[in-house]
Amino acid sequence: MTKWKLFHLKNEMLVANFLANFIGAVLVQALIFRAETPFPDSLFESRLVYFFDMAFTPFAFLFVTAITLIYERSIRQYLTDRSNQTPISPELESLARRKILNEPFVLIAMDLSMWLLAAILYPAAFSLAGADQVDIQRSLVLNISTGIITVTVAFFLLEHVLQKRLARHFFPDGGLHKIPRTLRIRIRTRLTALLFACNLIPLFSILQTIDRIAENFADPATAMELTRSAIFINGLIFIGVGIILTILVGRNLTLPFGEIIQSLRSVRNGNFDKKIQVTTNDEIGYTGDVINEMTEGLKERDRMRQSLGLAMDVQQHLLPRRDPEVKGLDIAGKSIYCEETGGDYFDYLEAGKSDQGKIKVVVGDVSDHGIPSALLMTTARAFLKQRASRPGKLNQIVADVNRQVARDVEESGQFMTLFFCEIDSPHKIIRWVNAGHDPAIIYSENGAEFDELSGHALPLGVSEKAAYQEYQRKIDAGQIILIGTDGIWESQNARGEMFGKKRFKDLVRAHAHAPAIGILSAVIAGLDEFRYPLKIEDDITLVVIRVESD
Repeated sequence: MTKWKLFHLKNEMLVANFLANFIGAVLVQALIFRAETPFPDSLFESRLVYFFDMAFTPFAFLFVTAITLIYERSIRQYLTDRSNQTPISPELESLARRKILNEPFVLIAMDLSMWLLAAILYPAAFSLAGADQVDIQRSLVLNISTGIITVTVAFFLLEHVLQKRLARHFFPDGGLHKIPRTLRIRIRTRLTALLFACNLIPLFSILQTIDRIAENFADPATAMELTRSAIFINGLIFIGVGIILTILVGRNLTLPFGEIIQSLRSVRNGNFDKKIQVTTNDEIGYTGDVINEMTEGLKERDRMRQSLGLAMDVQQHLLPRRDPEVKGLDIAGKSIYCEETGGDYFDYLEAGKSDQGKIKVVVGDVSDHGIPSALLMTTARAFLKQRASRPGKLNQIVADVNRQVARDVEESGQFMTLFFCEIDSPHKIIRWVNAGHDPAIIYSENGAEFDELSGHALPLGVSEKAAYQEYQRKIDAGQIILIGTDGIWESQNARGEMFGKKRFKDLVRAHAHAPAIGILSAVIAGLDEFRYPLKIEDDITLVVIRVESD
């Protein structure tokens, strides 16, 4: 910030207030004097009136200037420190911000007090000098009218300077409405002041002028000429003042709204970097702060969405990319998450070269869904793959994984159900361990019967000491093994009905002749049709294994 700019900023409010008073003291009074006969020269030949008139105006301006400079001490210090890039104490910053917001009200209060003082002292001086009652009354009305006009112009001019010039230096991040102990220039206040300035004040001034002329001039022609001149001059004055104030009020309202609209358009187009420059502590400023907070939240949500998208990609890559090819088995599996990430899990653990024709299949379901469930799923997957690569029966593998998971989740309340099986295709045997999961289902196409691969044990993570049992049974060619999660049969439609295992079994029965991928696709399509138009509310996982003849 240059020295000239610093000087300019420090004196913006002082100059604006001086300009408003100049308009009142010089232009308005000069025009009003033309509307009526001037004060008699003999009145100003009085030494009292002459010296008072010569001294009062400079005194008033100097007094207002001195009080303004005293009031602005902290404001000017803040601007100096900011220009010099000197650290600003929180106390100075808080005081300067509060004072800059209250300064328009302080200055117009001083202006009004000076003009009211003039309305008292000028008539008093005229009275002591032996002036006519007409001149004393004119002096009173003239100073009151000029003071009201001055204060009204100063109100809007100071507000304009505060908004367009100073606020951005004191409130670069907005938040004007949060500053305590400040007066607010609300929209209703602006419109009321505009109505007062453009309608009520002109009406009052013109009525007072007509009444005064009618009372003090007996000649109708003279009274009519003075009235015509007074109305014409007053009309010009207030039309000019009204135009200036309307422009100021219009700019003070339309510019912030224009910036708000641009910001909202940017948000609509996916750009969250456009921030509103908040320069008022009224309803518009509050709206700007709320929109800025909203865009920051949307930006954070967008970053979170991108992170979740990356997490989803990572998690999807943890699931099998393709279905395994095992002699005597036709296998297909799929997981669908209700959020970007989920807690459902399935995997294929193929045997080594010495165990051709064998494959391990695991389906798990972590409590709840979302990121916490995805993290537990990922952890359990790593434990399971690492442990399954070493020798051991299925129940030993699950017990070892459970101990690791239980130590990780501890008292978080999370757990994971698991169905872990090994299919020996050459010998047509399936072995399994069920850790709190829904039983797998076997469908025998020949007999059109369904059977369950049950088993009862605690889910993973509930207790380190949980024990697990391995089961086994024969399987035959033509049978279909289905391992799923409860997101399938607990899906609900718009009427609140659950999909249920009966509909699930009916779909399997109807498409039993299809390959594994066809059965899987039919179940997913049936779920989508049943649930429409509702969205998926829980993760869905299904693995279909068709046993074929060798």
